Amino acid sequence: MGYRINLQIFAGEEKTEKATPKKRKDVREEGQVVQSREVSSAFILLAGFIGLKVFGKKTVIKIMNFMRNMYSDFGSIDEFFIDGNLHIQFLNIIRTYFAILLPIVGITFLCAILINYLQVGFLFTTKTLKVKFSRINPIEGFKRIFSKRALVELLKSIVKIAVLGYAAYSYCLKKIDIIVKLPSMEPIAILKNFSTLAFGLAMRILGILIALAILDYFYQWHEHEKNIMMTTQELKEEYKQTEGDPLIKSRIKEKQRKMAYSRMMQDVPKADVIITNPTHIAVAIKYDRETHEAPYLVAKGVDLIAEKIKKIAGENSIPIVENKPLARSIFNTMEIGEIIPEELYQAVAEVLAYVYSLKDNV
Repeated sequence: MGYRINLQIFAGEEKTEKATPKKRKDVREEGQVVQSREVSSAFILLAGFIGLKVFGKKTVIKIMNFMRNMYSDFGSIDEFFIDGNLHIQFLNIIRTYFAILLPIVGITFLCAILINYLQVGFLFTTKTLKVKFSRINPIEGFKRIFSKRALVELLKSIVKIAVLGYAAYSYCLKKIDIIVKLPSMEPIAILKNFSTLAFGLAMRILGILIALAILDYFYQWHEHEKNIMMTTQELKEEYKQTEGDPLIKSRIKEKQRKMAYSRMMQDVPKADVIITNPTHIAVAIKYDRETHEAPYLVAKGVDLIAEKIKKIAGENSIPIVENKPLARSIFNTMEIGEIIPEELYQAVAEVLAYVYSLKDNV
């Protein structure tokens, strides 16, 4: 006779629950966020090409003017390489090219900051800099190389190269008439046509890169959500950390109820009157002109607690008055220590007047 073995008992508990806000906050502090490098690369390239398109013509003109002016200042090439002249011209070249390229580099830099902020938001953490020995473990490294994520990244790279290669090929094939005529054109025409072709190809490639980047972002988001999912046990442990152990909380609440009950019973002898249902409800009323402007509730209870209140009242010679509607109203609408509401003033005043008259007659 064979025996069936449930192999699930040897496996870890599956992550089936969505991450809680606390879990998301913790993993974010550890540097685990949704971020696609494809998105950053695509939009940084887009910003760079837009900068070239906007400032490209002016940049070329400035460079040509600078080169023309620089060489016109010297009668011969030897004068350029004189120590004093060479030092001055070298500084001029650096200063001029920096000023010319600054707008393009600035646009690209600002785009890089903006696109990363839109993906991640403001995040500063040093936890990602901590040394993890698993990173230098050859076995773990081998696993990462042949992991599902590594294979997916390889597949993405192959697809991207294939798509971009086909896009470039089809674009060049479409513009083949212009391309073959370039060698026979004038230098200015070559420059204009080449720049137009290059920009058109760049825009086509960037369009594909942006489309692939958007798909990659949703893939990264899906993988991130999957990775931060929690097991039922992790949810329970987190609840214990944030809200406390349910068993301990119930014990604390039970202890608090007992303490409140004890204090309430200690205040019953201070009451002026006990109003009853008569058997199920009992409320204790006190009127102290020095501390309260109106009568207030000292204690209340049903069934066994009501019996206990009446017993303590009997032991301390506190009058017990039967008034079903009033007892129910006070019990249902008031908490311990609250002043009698205005709508019950008249009824409570009549009861207290009756109690005081009994004391006067004694």
